[in-house]
Amino acid sequence: MPSLWKRFSFSFGALLCVLSATLLVVALATERWVTGGILCGTGAELVNANCSEMDQFTGDISYGLFQGQKTHRCGLGMRRSKIHFFPDLVLSLNTGLHVLVIVFLLVALGFSLLSFSFCIYNARKVPYQSIKGPAGLYMWNVIAAVFGSLAVLCFLAAVRQHRLTERVSNFRETLFRFSVLDEELDWSFWLGVASVATHGVVCVVVAMSRIKLPKPQRKKPPEQPTVTADVLMY
Repeated sequence: MPSLWKRFSFSFGALLCVLSATLLVVALATERWVTGGILCGTGAELVNANCSEMDQFTGDISYGLFQGQKTHRCGLGMRRSKIHFFPDLVLSLNTGLHVLVIVFLLVALGFSLLSFSFCIYNARKVPYQSIKGPAGLYMWNVIAAVFGSLAVLCFLAAVRQHRLTERVSNFRETLFRFSVLDEELDWSFWLGVASVATHGVVCVVVAMSRIKLPKPQRKKPPEQPTVTADVLMY
């Protein structure tokens, strides 16, 4: 049976693994990886809009890995449209890079759950194989962090190098051409980054579990002097 300190450490590590998996699920499911502003350049050029009239041709865009939404004005009032990456939009993007982001996140999610199961095992039993003990936990968490980092870097490459926002905003637009005014990584992206950091914390917790805390020592009651018959006679 593991010591109380080990049980506490591995239980805390299991909670962190659940937190990491939850962050990845939320990041995959939400549409706030990137937010930005877009300009309907075609409409602005047609009416030769000046700086004060540019607001009539601007809009907003936000998207995740599977879907998003776009709000824009091209001199015809406010228009809202839903963006779906699969099955058509992804073909006009760098398909391999976008799919890699999703695959890497799913692999990281799988290793997060594997690390959770190993933490629970170590909290309940003393492993008899090194792969089931701290060594295995280090390995699973490092792998999860590596795949999570690869997903984040691939998404950054898609946004910065392959102009992902511009391609998404112009998908299926035949009459108007949109340009990106500004874009920023939103909280869904940072959830993925936080998941990677969480695995680093798990490794620290596993390392701390090997610290041997001093056991509290009970004070022995002072020995009473033995009184014999000779001492009493003296």
